Amino acid sequence: MSSNINILVVEDEPIIAEDIAGFLLEKGYGVAEICYAQEDAIDFLNQNNPDLVLLDINLEGNSEGIEIAKYISKNKNIPFIFLTSYTDKKTIDEAKQTHPMGYISKPIDFNSLFSTIEISLFNFSKMLMNGNLDLDKINTNLLSKITTKEFDVIKGIYNGRNNKQIAEDTFVSVNTVKTHIKNIYDKLNVHSRSELLAMVRSMI
Repeated sequence: MSSNINILVVEDEPIIAEDIAGFLLEKGYGVAEICYAQEDAIDFLNQNNPDLVLLDINLEGNSEGIEIAKYISKNKNIPFIFLTSYTDKKTIDEAKQTHPMGYISKPIDFNSLFSTIEISLFNFSKMLMNGNLDLDKINTNLLSKITTKEFDVIKGIYNGRNNKQIAEDTFVSVNTVKTHIKNIYDKLNVHSRSELLAMVRSMI
């Protein structure tokens, strides 16, 4: 279990994949895994729930990324962003049918990637939650109650904030935020931010 925003990278070019992973770590995200092929990505997703997937459309010369996206859309409640060298209408039309949260053209501009990740996490959180956060409603369903400090962290997660941003918003250390998130996960019996938001949504 990790309190970071964990991102799965699916990219068949190892150098590009490592560059992306290094960038994510630099920005305070967690790298859930790097997968180089469709089978590896689906095997990982069968066992894990990352908070976001960065997904190359063309793996080993085929549109396997589209197939992974279809799998995610059918079986998982996880946002994904396409990374691709292909910007032709046919590829874009195929990609649109899987409902990605973003589409980044290669070569990757890391500033654009960062803003797309941030906006995607924020928008996905809003999609998962269709009501106002209410601490009393949440605690009605729990034996071990969420504290007001933990609720501040939940609000940060709802707004797509990473650990560092939540720490700055609430004037505490990143380690304190991680401790709060671990306690929240334990109280709600969840293992990722997406699971947390889905659970809170069911309570309100």
